[in-house]
Amino acid sequence: MPNKAYKFRLYPTPAQKILLAKTFGCVRLVYNHWLDRKISQYKEDQTTLSYTSCAKELTVLKKTEEYAFLKEVDSISLQQSLRHLDQAFKNFFNQPKKGFPRFKSKRNRKNSYSTVCVNQNILLSEGYLKLPKIGQVKVKQHREIPASYVLKSVTVSQSPSGKYH
Repeated sequence: MPNKAYKFRLYPTPAQKILLAKTFGCVRLVYNHWLDRKISQYKEDQTTLSYTSCAKELTVLKKTEEYAFLKEVDSISLQQSLRHLDQAFKNFFNQPKKGFPRFKSKRNRKNSYSTVCVNQNILLSEGYLKLPKIGQVKVKQHREIPASYVLKSVTVSQSPSGKYH
């Protein structure tokens, strides 16, 4: 069975909106931090940092006092941002027409983050979507999902108008 994506509207509570905004910011920070590190590493000695080395450094970075706020958000979403950065670099080197990875701007009003389903940490049932660290978010489920579906990952996005999907 091929992979299939469903897009549903989310209705988070005010407290959940704050957590989502923190998650969007932390994902952007992690992506930009390691993009800068990868650029400087490549300029220095023509090598790139691998995903695994970045992920190991992320755990060390989260233990520092300066970046302790990274513990407040879903760790898988931070790792996914590193995976997206690694894939962007691979795409650039394999297909230069794709373009060099760019820094994510705070002014870009379209925010998103991805997280992966591990040990049933994400569930969709009875009009609610359970997300790690955020909890049960109300969902407008406008179509039926087949009983045989397997939830693999979720991407939460915020449109410029402020709506969550």
